[in-house]
Amino acid sequence: MAIAVLVVFTGCSSEEEASGEQEMAFQPADEAAIAEIIESASFTDLDGNEVSIRDYRGKVLLIDFWETWCGPCLQVFPAMQDLREEFPDRFEVLAVTLGLSEGPEEAKAFREEHEYDFHFLYDEFEVSNELGIFSIPYKIYIGPDGRLIKQEIGSSGREGDYNRTKEVILEYSE
Repeated sequence: MAIAVLVVFTGCSSEEEASGEQEMAFQPADEAAIAEIIESASFTDLDGNEVSIRDYRGKVLLIDFWETWCGPCLQVFPAMQDLREEFPDRFEVLAVTLGLSEGPEEAKAFREEHEYDFHFLYDEFEVSNELGIFSIPYKIYIGPDGRLIKQEIGSSGREGDYNRTKEVILEYSE
């Protein structure tokens, strides 16, 4: 566990963070295994209620694994909010706190300080461990049919992530 945390901290504290951009890398993983895990995944909302990915069928869903200390994670939240406002009936964001170095209380405090129209969740069932997530930001896109579209590690900055996500929304939503 300590090694995983060290890798994650390193991933979010690079020189690229200061410039606002990190190279977008794709997780080399078995897509079928990732799809099986994520398409049936559940998380806990910040009030302690279980939330299933299946509850969001009909929209493009971004599952964004993050923590409050991750600069690249926070940098793209405004862009995702812009997309929520542009496509309120076609796009949802699940901001899932991993719980590596903080719990749901930190995420709850963050939510209360910001006006993001996201569903803030906690990874109580350790979906991130099943997926082998070793760095954040880590994004998973799910189609309106509930099937995995793609997964990404890192950030292309606010504008880059906005453009990539908008392309997914336009391609996969009606």
